[in-house]
Amino acid sequence: MMGGSNTMFRLASATAVTAALTACATVANEAASTLPPAIPATTTVAPPPNPAEIGANELGLVPVLMYHQITPNPVGEYDQTPAEFRDELERLHREGYRPVTTAQYISGDLDLPAGTHPVVLTFDDSTSSQLAFTASGAVAPDTAAGILAEFGARYPDFRPVATFYVNNGPFGGDPRALPWLVANGHEIGAHTADHPNLASLDADNVQREMVQNVRAVTTAAPGATVRTMALPLGVYPRDHALATAGNWDGTPYRFDAVMLVGSNPAPAPYGAVDPGGVPRIRSGRGAVPFDSAHWLDWLAENPDQRYTADGDPTRISFTHQRATELDARWLDRANPY
Repeated sequence: MMGGSNTMFRLASATAVTAALTACATVANEAASTLPPAIPATTTVAPPPNPAEIGANELGLVPVLMYHQITPNPVGEYDQTPAEFRDELERLHREGYRPVTTAQYISGDLDLPAGTHPVVLTFDDSTSSQLAFTASGAVAPDTAAGILAEFGARYPDFRPVATFYVNNGPFGGDPRALPWLVANGHEIGAHTADHPNLASLDADNVQREMVQNVRAVTTAAPGATVRTMALPLGVYPRDHALATAGNWDGTPYRFDAVMLVGSNPAPAPYGAVDPGGVPRIRSGRGAVPFDSAHWLDWLAENPDQRYTADGDPTRISFTHQRATELDARWLDRANPY
């Protein structure tokens, strides 16, 4: 009997403990259900600074730099050695420039840190000195694309993007090239199919050159949209309008911007820019007057003339004195101070 009593006592005790635990769990669950939901952690983002404090000027000039070959033996006035190109990127970074594509520039899509300046890096002719691949499939380190990728890895605040104006059969005909550019954030622009002097062609052949070029790009890189073009040799067709828009073989084309072989900085996208003729600065370090070094020196000496971002992409900041320079299309974003 003693054993039976102990067994019954243990069973009763276990039942009581189980009941107590169940009751405690019920109370805990009910209490938890009455608590307010947890507040998610948030990251505090500092507001952009007062535009006046940093001298914001989003109606200032923008350097659009034009390169051809990046080669150990430059021969043209648009060429640089790999060392010169690296030095120029170092200078741009040191002086607060941050790259944007031509399409971003002309559309006013300039989301830049406060106090920095946009720069557009453009490459014409789609040569292997601009983009090539090693035997292992990596981008060749001394090409323009390789140097940009290396520079961006070293300076994460310097987005290493450029606009490459390509002809048909670009970069030695390597099928990896155009998809690689798209995947790495670069812009692909039109430079005609065969790089002719457009003034020597009739209207039909001008439009054929444009359409065949756009078709070749979008076939090789289906994700690409060709939004801007650079004039081969800097020469317009006899009908200037055909540089911007036309139609051939049932396929229309229209470009947001046409790039010149100019010699000075471009106007701000919110001001008196002519999309049909955007000037560019030649990059042949000392080979011609008014090259990139000259204009970067000039902008450093005249900082009030340079585009300086306010850090807020929803507004366009400038001094009251420049208010008349703002194009009417952008009035809803005006922030004079």
